[in-house]
Amino acid sequence: MSLREAELRTAEFVAVDVETNGRPGEDCEITELGAVLVGGCELHDELESLLRVERPLSRGIERLTGITQAMVDAAPAPGAPLARLGELLSSRVLVAHSASFDSRALRQGFERAGLDWPDPPLICTIAMARRYAPLAGDRKLATLAASLGIEVDAVHRALPDARTCARIFCALFPRLCASVQTIGEACELLAPRRRRRARQDSPRRRSPVPRERRPDLSDLPEDPGVYVFRDERGKPLYVGKSVSVRSRARSHFCAPSGWTERAEVVDYVSTSSELGALVLENRLIKRWRPPGNVRLKRSDGYLYIRCRLDIAFPILEVAREPAPGLAINVGPLRGREAAAELVEQLNSLFGLRRCGRALPTRDHPSAYGQMGRCLSPCLRDLDPNVYRRRLDEALAAVGDGGSDLLAVVDRQLREAAAAQLYERAAVLVRRRERLERVIGRLSGVLEATHARTRLVLARHPAKPAWDAFWLVQGRVADWGQLTDRGRVAERTRAALALGKTPSVPPEEVDEVRIVHAWVASHEPPRYELTAEADAEAAARWVHDVAA
Repeated sequence: MSLREAELRTAEFVAVDVETNGRPGEDCEITELGAVLVGGCELHDELESLLRVERPLSRGIERLTGITQAMVDAAPAPGAPLARLGELLSSRVLVAHSASFDSRALRQGFERAGLDWPDPPLICTIAMARRYAPLAGDRKLATLAASLGIEVDAVHRALPDARTCARIFCALFPRLCASVQTIGEACELLAPRRRRRARQDSPRRRSPVPRERRPDLSDLPEDPGVYVFRDERGKPLYVGKSVSVRSRARSHFCAPSGWTERAEVVDYVSTSSELGALVLENRLIKRWRPPGNVRLKRSDGYLYIRCRLDIAFPILEVAREPAPGLAINVGPLRGREAAAELVEQLNSLFGLRRCGRALPTRDHPSAYGQMGRCLSPCLRDLDPNVYRRRLDEALAAVGDGGSDLLAVVDRQLREAAAAQLYERAAVLVRRRERLERVIGRLSGVLEATHARTRLVLARHPAKPAWDAFWLVQGRVADWGQLTDRGRVAERTRAALALGKTPSVPPEEVDEVRIVHAWVASHEPPRYELTAEADAEAAARWVHDVAA
């Protein structure tokens, strides 16, 4: 007799809850797992574990769950905790709140860890509440529990939520038993029929690729790097990166994407860090343009304040990408509203124009010009060199974390006070307070990217291995695994000889964003370089850090 034919009253259940990194699709990873064994409407054995993840946690997820990046970095690999859960689920029914999400995350986690998913029968407590507690309008876990008289101690942590889910299930279980007799009947009664039929009828739905038809992934390492799926002719189908190549490559077969059915072989290139994998993936995708990589994913959330210098009267703008060509890019920054307000403050302080790249022609000043907050180049009588000096002052003031900008306001405040312009001084006091708040809200690097000539070391997540990156004028002049440390001085001199201009070629814009966003997020060891820098000193620094 199969499990689905077993009697519901005597069955055993496992209430499960997972916390994830909050990312969609195949990027979703479990950060914490909680499970409670339920039998006879009583709670029995428990399972709880944090799980190490590949992709960094967002700040929103850290605030919501209280699970920090340091906690998951120190957590065990997913394989062992998920294997214990698989044993617990054997011949039992999985119960979860919003069960489709939890089961999908678990299925993908099992696939990534190389484990067989036990595929247990599934019961969702939201569906139970919809049928047997219709007056509970809000079916969020804690609210639903409160409406059923269940006390909730904590939320958004896996084991406390699994306990709450188990208690909700026990409260509604007698009503379910009054409606059906077997586990299969219960699953059928609570299944989302309409959405299930729509998914089955959809031509876009694909079944997971059977294991016997998948490429051999056994030789892939558990190290950072890039993997390449190829078809039978050796043509690249998909290029991906990961801090654990083997587990990441497995995850693509959980939710096939069209190219997975044609994948015959997979090869890889190891790196010593996630940043090395990011850079190499970006370059290989642009070189081969595989059909599986429709577009390069952008999920870092960073912005840039940029100024393109290819027109007589340049403007400041906020954009998601650094500008190519002759341009100044400040960032990467987080917080679009704060970045836009900072641009507005710079425009007002230094009299820069706001009217877009196409400069209009006016017979009289704009409203900003009449208030003395714009140099009014639209009147066509302004020397471009005068405007450019103001622009250079504004861009120079942004550096050094915004302290130079506050110093400019302080200087203007002293001048206004000395001239007894007290209303002007009062305006500047309010402006300074506002600027401090805006700069404090900006998360990132308030500095021009071309000002960052440095040697950056990115470490292997688990081993004493490093990738070295020579960033000259903000661009990657050289990079590679730090295997021959005796050549650091030579490579430093060669990299410094390459950087002569802040101009970023269009094909390198995305690489500049990738590298600087990663550096801003991870704050790795770095050594500032100048044109006159002592390459031998950089080599000694590398020896001390990587020892």
